[in-house]
Amino acid sequence: MANPSCRLLSLGLVPYCQAWHYQRQWVRAKQGDRQREDGLMLLEHPPVYTLGTGSQTKYLKFDPEHPPAELWRTERGGEVTYHCPGQLVGYPILDLNHFQKDLHWYLRQLEEVLIVTLGKLDLPGERIPGLTGVWLGGHKVAAIAIKVSGWITCHGFALNICPDLAGFSQIVPCGISDRPVGSLNQFLPGLTVDVVQPLVIQAFAEVLPVTWLTTGGVPPWLSDDVA
Repeated sequence: MANPSCRLLSLGLVPYCQAWHYQRQWVRAKQGDRQREDGLMLLEHPPVYTLGTGSQTKYLKFDPEHPPAELWRTERGGEVTYHCPGQLVGYPILDLNHFQKDLHWYLRQLEEVLIVTLGKLDLPGERIPGLTGVWLGGHKVAAIAIKVSGWITCHGFALNICPDLAGFSQIVPCGISDRPVGSLNQFLPGLTVDVVQPLVIQAFAEVLPVTWLTTGGVPPWLSDDVA
């Protein structure tokens, strides 16, 4: 069987609400037409905190009515996290009918994408049993949280490459208080998103075999109008 087609969008710095809008549009488009291609959006966000559907505000160290940056509650799983420039965010829009209809399997595949990416940099990324994400030298360097509807995925992963980690001090990241957040440039000083993103693209296609469709920008059937 041929690998499913997957449109790759490299979007640069995108406000969280805009990227969330694109995801919801893409999911709706695929629900209406199962032949619509899968996708992977790679981007960075301006500083923003996001909460999952059931996230507990006790993990915020600030008043949610007066956040230090934008604050959004979304439909993904997981607890609170933080996004900012220097963190590469990936939002796969995949029909798991093309792969394996198993949410735990899918989470492990996203972890594997990032572990393979780190391996290409000779960094030993690892899992911690019972916790979702990727660790390096005891530091959590990648967070993963998803939403799946009708076996179509959205949300995804965030890999800390060279961000300012100060924003994480305002939360208990992912509700985990006893393990520090870290970034790749703590282990490889000078590392940038531009260096790592091609490695993520390679690793993604190795772990979740796809045939890439590339585009110069957002396809016309994804509206820029945020509802």
